[in-house]
Amino acid sequence: MITFIVGLLILFFGWLFYSNYVEKQFGLTDEPTPAVKNSDGVDFIPLSEKRNMLIHLLNIAGMGPILGAIQGILFGPIAFILIPLGCVLMGGVHDYFAGMLSVRHNGAQITSLIKTYLGENCFRVFILIVSVMLILLTSVFVYTAGDLMAERFFHQTDFTLSNKIVIVIYSVIALYYVLATLFPIDKIIGRFYPFFGFLLLTGTALVFCGFFTHGINIHEIDFRAMNEHPMKLAIIPVFFMTVSCGLLSGFHSTQATIISRTISSQKEGKKVFYGMMCLESLIAMIWAAGCMHVYSLNLVPQNMIGTINVVNTVANTFVLPILTYVVTIAVVVLPITSGDTALRDLRMIIAEAINSDQKIIKNRLMIIIPIAVLVVGIVLWSKMGADSFSRIWRYFNFVNQLIAIPTFLYATVYLFKNKKNYFITLIPGLFYIYITMSFILSAKIGFGLNWTISNISAILLTLLSLFALWKYRLREE
Repeated sequence: MITFIVGLLILFFGWLFYSNYVEKQFGLTDEPTPAVKNSDGVDFIPLSEKRNMLIHLLNIAGMGPILGAIQGILFGPIAFILIPLGCVLMGGVHDYFAGMLSVRHNGAQITSLIKTYLGENCFRVFILIVSVMLILLTSVFVYTAGDLMAERFFHQTDFTLSNKIVIVIYSVIALYYVLATLFPIDKIIGRFYPFFGFLLLTGTALVFCGFFTHGINIHEIDFRAMNEHPMKLAIIPVFFMTVSCGLLSGFHSTQATIISRTISSQKEGKKVFYGMMCLESLIAMIWAAGCMHVYSLNLVPQNMIGTINVVNTVANTFVLPILTYVVTIAVVVLPITSGDTALRDLRMIIAEAINSDQKIIKNRLMIIIPIAVLVVGIVLWSKMGADSFSRIWRYFNFVNQLIAIPTFLYATVYLFKNKKNYFITLIPGLFYIYITMSFILSAKIGFGLNWTISNISAILLTLLSLFALWKYRLREE
């Protein structure tokens, strides 16, 4: 377990020291937060620090830390190093600046921050990309949460729309999403998320304790062959596209702006934004270790490797039978509590763009209803073919990581303008321009180019992006 323990130490000391450095570069002030200045009883509501931490953890921890771990650990023990390093140097930094720059700008959404720091053209492009990503994520999470519940609690094996039980489960989840989006944040999300957070942490703790009570088989890094993926997929860029939540996820920038409207003091930002990202990374590490064990002992059928069904295998391996349902509930909570806030944030983004007063419930309904209809349509389409869902998930992964880039870049402009160390955001931003471009250029879901052409093109696009950032956003400062 040496590699696994080293990864945990990286995560712990990164949180202990690097988070302080990041906070110092941002520069806290005594200015009242948007929750205090603009309290409206709907989105701007002061909540306690602990409640904000649990809400934000559940907002950002969708299926990513579980499904990403299930798929990412196929690359081998190198995952135990890359996940915490990525979290400390990129994911935590990304989430902190996404949340705190929103606080600094009166609770502005990611799209408004893009307009402020990167210009109108970037805003037009990314308001479309962000909207597509949030709609895809909501649709995906209705699907995954519904199937997990149908399998574990109703013992279903038929997940098609011909199964009435599946239809009822999907409908209940979708209705909950609409209600959570419609009602003030303290009525449903603020009230039930602390309990959901307790379930998530309890389920993860049960798996972790099972490592010691049942024993676990974790490999160590072999530096002669660090990539152990059975399909020989490249660590760069595929690993960094596969493991999102737990390492870095652009989706988090949309969720941080929700909590930017509920924190009462800027000092809460480090624990809420950076700290919860580190906790999510810890969850991903634990699940990755559990998955490595069941894979190495061939406890997972070949056709289930890398799928969400591995959750039940891990639970059955490490947890007492009577408690396996707690683990499944903990996992089911993740997509449910991210899907509802994805829909909520999309409402807030659209409202901000069209200047719609969200204190009026009619205005909220006018935005929510068309989005809900679109989500239902995507879910129905995804059930029509075996490959439909996996195609949506692959495109979501790409768009998700793509959205992390503007957050790094507008944080870079902010730091440069304030004469701070802007390299802490610039380097991760450039790295992910290269990662996302090389992936989409080479992937089958993208342009399908050979690796050499994709790699060279991605490098050129990264350099071009750096030039454009310097010429139009940094030099003029």
